[in-house]
Amino acid sequence: MFPDVGHPLLPRLKDHERAELGVPQSCIAWPLTDPHSGGRDADQADELVKSVLSTNAIGSWDWPDRPVVFVSDLHADAEGFLRSLIASGALTRDGKGLTGLELTAFGRSALIIIGGDCLDKGPSNLDLLHAIKRVMDLGAEIRLLAGNHDLRLLLGVRALVGERTPLNEHMFVRMGNKVLPLLREVFDLHVDPDLDLKTAPKIAECRNRIFPGAKWERHFRVAAADYLNEAAIEKELKRLRKKVRNFEEAAENAGLNMRQLYVAAAKCQSLFLDPHGPYGWFYREMKALYQAGSLLFIHAGMDDAMARELAETGAKGINRRFEQQSRENPFTFYSSSIGNLMRTKYRPVDKPLTAQGVRHLHDSGVKLLVHGHVNRAEGQRLKSMQGLLHLEGDITLDRHSRKSEGLDGIGTGCTIIYPSGDIVGLSRDFPHAKVFNPAAHGAKGILQS
Repeated sequence: MFPDVGHPLLPRLKDHERAELGVPQSCIAWPLTDPHSGGRDADQADELVKSVLSTNAIGSWDWPDRPVVFVSDLHADAEGFLRSLIASGALTRDGKGLTGLELTAFGRSALIIIGGDCLDKGPSNLDLLHAIKRVMDLGAEIRLLAGNHDLRLLLGVRALVGERTPLNEHMFVRMGNKVLPLLREVFDLHVDPDLDLKTAPKIAECRNRIFPGAKWERHFRVAAADYLNEAAIEKELKRLRKKVRNFEEAAENAGLNMRQLYVAAAKCQSLFLDPHGPYGWFYREMKALYQAGSLLFIHAGMDDAMARELAETGAKGINRRFEQQSRENPFTFYSSSIGNLMRTKYRPVDKPLTAQGVRHLHDSGVKLLVHGHVNRAEGQRLKSMQGLLHLEGDITLDRHSRKSEGLDGIGTGCTIIYPSGDIVGLSRDFPHAKVFNPAAHGAKGILQS
């Protein structure tokens, strides 16, 4: 099939925007049988096709009543975020940075969903938060979902400044090296050397508060047995040993000794966890998931317990529990089913999604899970998991990840879902926009005429 140039589903961009962004200006039917966009092999492609047909057979689709723009895994790259919204047709910019930004008519009518993992990696966490807030202040309606990287800061800081227990005293170091650029930014911009450092504990005490104690591993095995199976406990311990070995050296390479690191982390409490702090809006606005008709937007994935709870309490019930439990014990929250929503990759150590869970989701009206967390180098991908359709929308936007994966330029792209049921996957790393309408075209995935 020849690419459909100028298809009406493609965003209408100005000439200079098109040239600068590098996003495709032609579209093709979503390549369901190609490894980069659908099935990894013939069996997976066949399973995906069967899932589309069986999903259509259980009843009609309920599409959002306005366009949805989904971007995910921004990882502290403000420019990637802004370019992606411009590529969607929701935003225009006359200038650089946050100057000259303006919502388009499409941007005012659309719902923008940020699918989690705003923090870590780089270039600048705080620049990204300023960019998101600026777009919100322009009047855009944004839904902000929690990702595992976002939760790491929330839970790590709470563990550091709260009461230490065998279940949480490792949670700060568990954040790992990726959080250090953020803490360096906080130290440089928000720590007062004449006040904060002078009143901080001595460096040895700071180190003791940051790292788990000598007997922690033995106590953790006992305490964690109520929440994790043996394989998951061993995985957690192995991860921690590696992070402990490298953490202090990595902090020093970032220009932070243990005292400076502790002060920066403690400052995050007033910046991020205080509802009235300059970034208090970030966690205040954050939700676990968002349902729009047949679509469920989430950071990572589902398990049976959350699927059943969605059927019983709806998305509002789960979001209420997320808000409450994220303020409680960091480890028990992160290892629970509700934490699984932000971190699962459907591994053996993760809480499982089975056919029973998929039936609960179908009973809730959910036919398609739209998520990030699993980055792709050639645009969005559709897959089937236990018969549930998944759309993977992490298209490697941040420059840190792009460099490590051999991708050049600034990441740009998004997933647009129209009330018609048409789904458009845009990425500068795939030559055409991918278009799919499961209800209208089933397994064929052909473009509308």
